[in-house]
Amino acid sequence: MKAIMATILSNEQVSDRYWHMVVDASALNTEVRPGQFFNVRCGDQLHPFLRRPFSIYRINPDRKTLEFLYLVKGLGTQRMTAMKAGEKIDLLGPLGTGFSLEPGWDTILLLARGVGIATLAALAQEAAANNVRSVAILSARSRNDLLAAELLQGFGAKVYKVTEEDGNSSVDDVRLLMNNIFQEHEIKAAFTCGSKRLSRLMQEISMEKGIPAQIALEEHMGCAMGVCFACVCDVLDQGETRTVRVCREGPVFPLDKVVLA
Repeated sequence: MKAIMATILSNEQVSDRYWHMVVDASALNTEVRPGQFFNVRCGDQLHPFLRRPFSIYRINPDRKTLEFLYLVKGLGTQRMTAMKAGEKIDLLGPLGTGFSLEPGWDTILLLARGVGIATLAALAQEAAANNVRSVAILSARSRNDLLAAELLQGFGAKVYKVTEEDGNSSVDDVRLLMNNIFQEHEIKAAFTCGSKRLSRLMQEISMEKGIPAQIALEEHMGCAMGVCFACVCDVLDQGETRTVRVCREGPVFPLDKVVLA
């Protein structure tokens, strides 16, 4: 973990609700893993006081840059949209536990909803670099929100798109699609982020299929360093339920251990 003042290289609106920021990360000098996040100060004013956590959308070690895809939702992200190329942004990270790709996982399934797509994009990037094929189901409100589809396809992923706009994003529709994918591909592991209802579905199917699965949880965070205990969740540990911090013990967990209320 390191605090840096990174130069913004670009900060552009890419859809009605999403913006894409690229920053110079040459001062970081530490490994960044897919699934980890940065706690970002959204401007130079006292309000909003708390930083905002953002998962990494893309890691570019050759160019020493990081990319964030963020949903404009509240005051913090609204303030971020006013930041211009050449300005500095205050980043703290990388934080948390990231995804892991194990040997022998030559084909993986990604299931993401909304901004969770951004979290899994960096994983698809690493999978491609390790000759692991990704099959991805991307779910969103509208086609306009499926921003990472072309990026994942550029990494060689087979991408299936489901949206409320097209009427094919219900749990039952996604279940049918997942069953078809398992018939067509020998999936070795699965990963999910962005929707509890779809995560519950992935939890159920991965246990049925007997494959390992990981989830990146999204929670409101205060300090993002494990001090404030604002971002807790329940996990199963040797048959007992215990509470852990998403920012420290996560945000990535084994899916079969997480209690999804």
